[in-house]
Amino acid sequence: MDAPLAVATLVRETGVVVAALAVACSFALRVPAARAAAVLVAGALTPALLVAELWDGDRFRDALSAPLTLVAAAAGLMMAVAIGVLFVRRPRSLPLLVVGALAFRVPVEVGGQSANLLVPLYVVIAGGCLGYAWRELRRGAPAAPSGAGEEAERLRRDRFLPLLLVGSVVLYAVQALYSTDFDQALRNVAFFYVPFALLMRVLTAVEWSRALVARCLMLAAGLALAVAAVGFWEYAAREVLLDPNAAAASEFQSFFRVNSLFFDPNAYGQFLAIVMLLVASLVLWGRRRRGVLVATAVLAVLWAALVLTFSQSSFTALLAGLVVLAALRWSPRVVAGAVGAAALAGVVVLLAAPGTAGIDLGSDSRVNDATSGRFRLVTGGLEMFADRPLWGYGSGSFAERFRERERVSEFGTSVSHTTPVTVAAEQGVVGLLLYAAVLAAAARLMLGRLRGLRPRTVDGGRWTGSEPDARLAARGAVAAAAVALVAHTMFYGGFLENPLTWALAAAAVALRRADRDREAEVGPVLSAPLAARTPEPRPRAPATP
Repeated sequence: MDAPLAVATLVRETGVVVAALAVACSFALRVPAARAAAVLVAGALTPALLVAELWDGDRFRDALSAPLTLVAAAAGLMMAVAIGVLFVRRPRSLPLLVVGALAFRVPVEVGGQSANLLVPLYVVIAGGCLGYAWRELRRGAPAAPSGAGEEAERLRRDRFLPLLLVGSVVLYAVQALYSTDFDQALRNVAFFYVPFALLMRVLTAVEWSRALVARCLMLAAGLALAVAAVGFWEYAAREVLLDPNAAAASEFQSFFRVNSLFFDPNAYGQFLAIVMLLVASLVLWGRRRRGVLVATAVLAVLWAALVLTFSQSSFTALLAGLVVLAALRWSPRVVAGAVGAAALAGVVVLLAAPGTAGIDLGSDSRVNDATSGRFRLVTGGLEMFADRPLWGYGSGSFAERFRERERVSEFGTSVSHTTPVTVAAEQGVVGLLLYAAVLAAAARLMLGRLRGLRPRTVDGGRWTGSEPDARLAARGAVAAAAVALVAHTMFYGGFLENPLTWALAAAAVALRRADRDREAEVGPVLSAPLAARTPEPRPRAPATP
């Protein structure tokens, strides 16, 4: 390797690790100014790494020097500054901007390949980082109030899941150093891991109120209805609006799949399923009849839109989320028993008559065809894990290693479409353990202390009790959406590469923190009058002989 090339490689590798460590420090550090500096370092390194990675491409340099590109970059920077100012003045506006930008992707040429990137969301994240850094710098060093130990314990609990998530980013960056496809790992870190971790950083800095939760839900539902309308038009016209190649591919199938604005029917279906679960929480725990009726109508429209995606992974995700909502609303044991019985019946039918599901279990090729190639990806990923179980082949290396092992020149994937398999093949046992820790921490945070969502019973089995608090219902909806997202990644992939993962984690942290603050404020207020009204026990008279 030539000396200039070796230096350039070392610089890029160092930059990836430093960017990951910086975003981790934005959560781990206690001093506000240090957190602000970490956010600015991570935010500045990300575009610099991308430019250094893609600079050798002639098309990239031509596009970068074009006047239109310079105008777009200047406009994006001005918008980011404006969003930063808005965040400083009205922090609760940022979640609304994030929700509004989730559905809009822009096709961009990256390294000779076309990628559909969340450019509007990146602008919102950049603005949020600028506003967050300015606000933290103005705070100065934190004072040590009375009860600082209790406050530190609360912050430690709130930061546990975010620290595990950003720890995954650091591990991914470190394991990219020995990857056989470092370029792909760098793109994943720069396009997804670091920006979305910064998104979680700024969202967890916002104090979430009941009104903010309601506005986010209304905006998400309105956005889902808008993209559903685009999907209905695509199906009626038999034309895909933003991806003509998808329409051409549908000509070889017996059904037509719509993409709406997502360039991918599975991503579109995932978004619809997540919003449907959030809206379904209004049906289960709504206080007003009119709101329940409106939510039911929205669910009917979104269900029709979801059907047109023909996305099996999205249907599975929706079912998983509905199971969680049912368990939170009614009895978890009854729901678990029903799900177990249904799963057992499905396995029996599959083993006894696999032809009913269109699967021939005696032929690997037919199983692979029935699963749209996922069986081959999963088995290949498991074989890679068996060859190098401890540390894997390195971050971002799945596609390259898979093509070489299977001796195929082209294969349209960069992951196995099953997140645990991709993690196992690329990162080994070390990555799997951290992945499992993230899921366990998320389950503990999101599903803890939600018993108030189930109404109490009295003699005769009658339902009683008041409606749950809106924040509690919101926490239940976020938990169901997170479970649906994890279920979707078992068939489609894209866990840490999905902004919804980081946004739902941030919402869960913020809502749990608001719950704890409310309990701390209400607890003493309610307990003092109760203690004052409680009569002291009267001494019992001695028993007569």
